[in-house]
Amino acid sequence: MTVLPNDLDFNMHVNNGRYLTLANVGRIDFVFRTGVFRTAMALRARPVVGDAIAKFRRDLKVFQRYILETRLLGWDDKWIFIEQRFIRHGRVVGVVTVRCLWVNADGAMTAQFFVDTVHPQLVSPPLPKWVKEWSRCCDDLSTSLRIEEAQTEAPLKAAA
Repeated sequence: MTVLPNDLDFNMHVNNGRYLTLANVGRIDFVFRTGVFRTAMALRARPVVGDAIAKFRRDLKVFQRYILETRLLGWDDKWIFIEQRFIRHGRVVGVVTVRCLWVNADGAMTAQFFVDTVHPQLVSPPLPKWVKEWSRCCDDLSTSLRIEEAQTEAPLKAAA
């Protein structure tokens, strides 16, 4: 890929938010190349990103060329973990990792169910320790937000 002028921020390098957008494009490509798209259409499923984390190591500047690699890290009961590396001259300049799931009219599918529809009985590789810890932190934040919302909504319901 090539860095375009609309990818830049005021520092004249790729905007941190733009990495997430470019990673999304890479995931779409990944879904088509792996045949997952066909399965998703048959199940009337759509992907939902629950959380993302990014690491920026080096600048990408206008008109520089880079490679975007997308790989499946693995999955747990609920989430599928995908890592995307931005590479220039053999060096990783940035990484975006997401945890996502597939949903249809019945709600969220288990990761294993969805994987089995694409490749029956495929087993997840062991998730790296940092991915498990990050996922746990995301769950903790979600719980905290639910508690906060419940506390905020309770006085409103009492006043009504």
